[in-house]
Amino acid sequence: MKFEYSPVLPLEKDTTKYVKLTSSGIREIKVGRKKFLQVKPEVLKLLSREAFRQVNFYFRASHLDNLAAIIEEPEASANDRFVAARLIKNAVIAAEGVLPLCQDTGTATIIGYKGENVLTGLDDARPLSRGVFEAYTRLYLRASQNVPLSMLEEKNTGNNLPAQIEIFSTPGQEYRFLFVAKGGGSSNKTALYQESKSLLRDRETLSEFLKEKIKAIGVAACPPYRIAVVVGGLSPEMNLKTVKLATSGYLDNLVTQPTGLAHGYRDLLWEREVLKIARDTGFGAQFGGRALALEARVIRLPRHGGSLPVGIGVSCNADRNLKAKINQKGVLIEKLDTNPARYLKKVEALPLEQAPEINLDQSIEAVAKELSKYPVGTRVSLSGILIVARDIAHLRLKKMLDEGKPLPEYFKKHPVYYAGPAKTPPGLPAGSFGPTSAQRMDSYVEELMKAGGSRIMLAKGNRSAKVTEACRRYGGFYLGTIGGAAALVAKEHIISSELVDFEDLGMEAIRKVVVQELPAFIIIDDKGNSLY
Repeated sequence: MKFEYSPVLPLEKDTTKYVKLTSSGIREIKVGRKKFLQVKPEVLKLLSREAFRQVNFYFRASHLDNLAAIIEEPEASANDRFVAARLIKNAVIAAEGVLPLCQDTGTATIIGYKGENVLTGLDDARPLSRGVFEAYTRLYLRASQNVPLSMLEEKNTGNNLPAQIEIFSTPGQEYRFLFVAKGGGSSNKTALYQESKSLLRDRETLSEFLKEKIKAIGVAACPPYRIAVVVGGLSPEMNLKTVKLATSGYLDNLVTQPTGLAHGYRDLLWEREVLKIARDTGFGAQFGGRALALEARVIRLPRHGGSLPVGIGVSCNADRNLKAKINQKGVLIEKLDTNPARYLKKVEALPLEQAPEINLDQSIEAVAKELSKYPVGTRVSLSGILIVARDIAHLRLKKMLDEGKPLPEYFKKHPVYYAGPAKTPPGLPAGSFGPTSAQRMDSYVEELMKAGGSRIMLAKGNRSAKVTEACRRYGGFYLGTIGGAAALVAKEHIISSELVDFEDLGMEAIRKVVVQELPAFIIIDDKGNSLY
């Protein structure tokens, strides 16, 4: 048998546009007949810091093009267009470089492919981590990483470290990078299914499988998405790693035809099928419609005959991915789009129906009575006081009930907004302040409603059936607001923010915010109806 080698993920020419960051700290040296590229540690620190600055404030131009296309899409729903317009406005505000695109500024992930002729002289993870530290402590980003104190206890590091850093050796004299700032909401929607050859027996079987799994993703991870499906893999770990690279756009130049050699490929036919499946869910860009996904990536990999891993993941509308490389030309970083304002004419030309105004500065009973007039799916405009609380704060409130203590009055008097803001810039009432995935609080709803709290909840994404039932039983409501528009919320809708309780929880402390004309949709009503 003839030996034929192929990399498992063979990439064609990289057409990414790069701009030079610097050429300092890099020089070519010769040892004998061999040339090496010497890179000072300061270069890696600078690159890391700048990469995480840029991905938290700017998008790729292609992503903005896809969002803008929704506004003019004839089959898009009014809600699709509304969400797309808000996300473009959010990008315009973030591009000012103060308020990040999303309040969850993500886990910092760095994947490096280091040429064997690149010399740095140390553990590259150290200066790269330093760059992450400087980006997340100098800018108005959010520290989201927790480290264990024991199996059950943990604390926030306060600087978003540790970063996930993986470096691989490759031939040549170039150092290539992928920088990803991935939020918890989209990470939580990554799934691995251990299937068998029977899944591939015909097209209909695979299609029905994908319909079920894509529908299960729901809208909690802030669509419109880039959906990645990877079928096969020599191990489950390889499959999921490929899912991550595909959601980031890193494998966009993967070959698109099988050759019979031992490698994977992008299947463009199945990418069209996955986009159709996403459209047909009816979920749309969060509140009904066709725009659940902007793009799809479907990759078929080699596999062991007794195993068929299938991985599915998404990149949310805060699509924060960036390529970079270091070579003899200098440090080159992917060119992101710093001028999303060019789309504002399309946004401003979009006709909008007037939304009912809901005054939150009245009794919770009165607010519920007002909301009860409208069917699920109705967009409303919220003004008044919200109490901000999420995972850890809810756990503490539950412990108070377990100890026989009453809920604090503020939690019974006002609607609760599930959120954890980024740091507050000077002169603003709050940092980027988008919603948290609501499902993480589902297990608390029944008990808190019974005790007089959580009567009206505001967050993003779908809820479980038990939340719908609790709303029916206790006359409650769940409202959804746009996930991925955190800078816009902070700049245009939050008037004030103050600490109320649990200061030690940092970004998870309980706050009271006053909002004005904050758009929201009725997802679950007091009659047990649900939009999803």
